[in-house]
Order: sequence, then C-alpha cells, then structure tokens
Amino acid sequence: MSDETSKTMFSGGMDWLEDHRRRYLSSGGSDGHIIDLSFSGGRAFSPHLLIRYIGRKTGRTFITPLFYGVIGGEVVIAASKAGADHHPSWYLNLIADDAICFQIATQAFCATWREPEDEERERIWNFMTFNNPPFAQYQATTQRLIPLVLMRAVEPIAPFTEADLN
Repeated sequence: MSDETSKTMFSGGMDWLEDHRRRYLSSGGSDGHIIDLSFSGGRAFSPHLLIRYIGRKTGRTFITPLFYGVIGGEVVIAASKAGADHHPSWYLNLIADDAICFQIATQAFCATWREPEDEERERIWNFMTFNNPPFAQYQATTQRLIPLVLMRAVEPIAPFTEADLN
C-alpha cells in the first residue's frame, strides 16, 4: 500500500479500520497484510493480521485487523486501543470466550493463546515497541497496563471471508 493510501485510510477516524478489514478479506489476504505507518511514527513495513472471535454479548462473529509480531514461534498482538483507558472489545471478548483464530496474509489458523508475565512480558513489550513505536506512546497515555496476547497456531483453516461476519 502506498504512503498516500495509508494517510487517506487513517485520516477518516474508524472508517480506516473497516476499509482495512474489507480489503484484507476481499483479497483473501493478499492486500492489507503490510501497511506503511511511517507518517504516524510507525514503520514503513508494518505487518497486520486479522483475528476472528465471538462477541461476548451479541454472539456475533467479529474480525479485527491488528499489528502483530512473531517471537519464539508465537504470534503477539497488543490490546492497545491507541492508549484508551479501557481495553478494546476484541480483548474483552477473547478473555470471556477463549476461542480465537487468526489470519496472516493468506494463511489462517485456529489458535491457543496466553498472556506473558513478568520478565517475559517486558521482553516482548520491548520487542513490540521497537517494531511499532506508537505502542510506547499509547502506554504512556493510559493508566492500564496494555495486555499482550501470544497466540500459537493449532490448526490451519480456510482464510477468512466477509461471509464469516454475522
């Protein structure tokens, strides 16, 4: 994606998230995996995945694009919500249900997940803030400790589609 496309995408409030998800899903993962976030303090080559989970209140299926890293054979995501004082809905849904699937580019998996603690968490947080510098600012703007979620692929599944949303 070009820098100009990224700027346009991210300038429209939450519409960029919907557009990002739509492009990722409609392309089968060939578009939307890598985004240039250099204009906002991020990296020019920023990898994004999709997570699929069930809403704890609605029972609906949701799909959310998120920045990710890979460390020690696990995929890591941060529940940053751009430094908001409350956790993102996807994280609250995850801890309520435990079920998660993720898609990286054109490959999707059901996964187990866990949250790192203590020294492991600090090491992984440093890794994530190095790869996505805005995470450090997000943590500085909130009193809550931004959760990290480590996912381990268990079973390959078909890539996500718009039809997965209900």
